[in-house]
Amino acid sequence: MPAISRMRSTGLLIAFALAALLTHTYVRAQAPDQGQLEQGARLFVENCAVCHGTNGEGRVGATLAKDWPSIRPDLEVRATIENGIGGSPMPAWGQKNGGPLTSAEIDALVAYILSWQTGGPRVIPPTPTYIPRPALTPPPNVEGDPNLGAALFDQNCVVCHGLNGEGRIGATLAKPWSSIRPDLSIKTTISNGIEGSPMPAWSQAKGGPLAETDIDNLVAFILTLKPAGVQAAGEPTPVALPGPLANWFGVLLTVVLFILIVWVAIALQTRGRSKED
Repeated sequence: MPAISRMRSTGLLIAFALAALLTHTYVRAQAPDQGQLEQGARLFVENCAVCHGTNGEGRVGATLAKDWPSIRPDLEVRATIENGIGGSPMPAWGQKNGGPLTSAEIDALVAYILSWQTGGPRVIPPTPTYIPRPALTPPPNVEGDPNLGAALFDQNCVVCHGLNGEGRIGATLAKPWSSIRPDLSIKTTISNGIEGSPMPAWSQAKGGPLAETDIDNLVAFILTLKPAGVQAAGEPTPVALPGPLANWFGVLLTVVLFILIVWVAIALQTRGRSKED
């Protein structure tokens, strides 16, 4: 029996050693190059940092800068990014699931995220740049400043809802709102999120990063968004000014009408005299 036990122990040790060797070999073979890490850092800032934090520390999404317990964390992270997690705020990012990212881009993201765990070369993610928007008039009877809301939208919402609210992996916001008080409906959605959907709760009261005044400003901005091709409220309708030809045409038409009226009057007068004779 002791001999059998020793054989089993030896077999287990060999199996663990082989697994460790294979894992180490795979990790070395799959080590990302600097270019892939830099691409992953850029993609992370553009798509992931808003929920997971600039350094993967977690925000309204999970903490990513951690040790992954899986034997193949690359497969786990890749599957999560590509397919999302149903019933959670994590949507599917892979193009085959309707998301915006290619397979190569997801590979770069995986490499960058796992570089925090493996102690790989530290890549400083680029600072996001925001394009100033034109000044906006606050919607009537709505709290909040849409101009402050525009900056918050660019920092927190564009990733999912698109630059102009046209929708990306989140809902379209540039649309007519059927509610009598759309501001209250939008505020509730931002504050509390939508359970079982990719929309998380953003209010500080629910564990999110935004104060109530921030949410008011966001609501005011969202209500200024208009679908593509629809004229924004308050913008005057362009009116074509008459050119010189239009002015000459009016003069000519007036002269013709005057001559016609005089001719009819003379004709009627002549006919009346003929009847008297």
